[in-house]
Amino acid sequence: MSLRRDLAWTAATLLALLAWEASGLDLALIHHYGGEAGFALRDHALLRDGVHEGGRWLSAALLLALAVDLVRPLLPGPTGPARGERAWWLGATLGGIVLVPLLKRFSSTSCPWDVAGLGGSVPYVPHWLLQVADGGPGHCFPSGHAVAAFAFFSLHFLWRPWRPALARALLAGVLIVGLVFAWGQMARGAHYASHSLWSAWLCWALNVAAAALRERLKPRATLPTTHAWPTTATPQAPTAPSGATAVIAEPPQARRARSAG
Repeated sequence: MSLRRDLAWTAATLLALLAWEASGLDLALIHHYGGEAGFALRDHALLRDGVHEGGRWLSAALLLALAVDLVRPLLPGPTGPARGERAWWLGATLGGIVLVPLLKRFSSTSCPWDVAGLGGSVPYVPHWLLQVADGGPGHCFPSGHAVAAFAFFSLHFLWRPWRPALARALLAGVLIVGLVFAWGQMARGAHYASHSLWSAWLCWALNVAAAALRERLKPRATLPTTHAWPTTATPQAPTAPSGATAVIAEPPQARRARSAG
């Protein structure tokens, strides 16, 4: 049931993201923070040092905590995920941290602060025009910084079978922190909103795929096999035909003694 719900959410959010792309709201929103003179908050200490650099340190600290939790569980309780399950979701976290920057490396999309009208000089080219380069530095889509939060969607999947309330709280926390990271980078001119939204969707989809694969790899309970061993049938004495008189064979010695008498 959980997997079906996860797939439904994945499909619904993908449709919502495609609708956002078609709406043109990326440009409308980014122009609230930047213009011909660039972005006033680009070097703001709170956004640059707090949200951006601080976010990196927070992500590194969470990764370290997950590694420690793999060896020695940090949350007390009589029940919880086994070590193999913890390792699986640590791997999913690392998968998100690797996947998005890898896609970003091959992207020709430049950041907003490089675009004409926003303090830069290159023309605006939507990132979904994969074969069209804007001539700028590129390597800006999707948002790598947002993954510092959204990669930890894995915590929701890790704890969902054991502590559903905790899993929901972790999911809400990851979403809130991820949106703060996304807003900070957008206000600085480092990313459009869609860059971070795609990062969130990719991390979520990766974790849904990991959950489906994990479920598929679980050993299934099977009933014990019963073997039917061949048995040797006990020979049955022949029966006389219906209506016939049964004749009992008399030993020869008894027959001779009866004749002599």
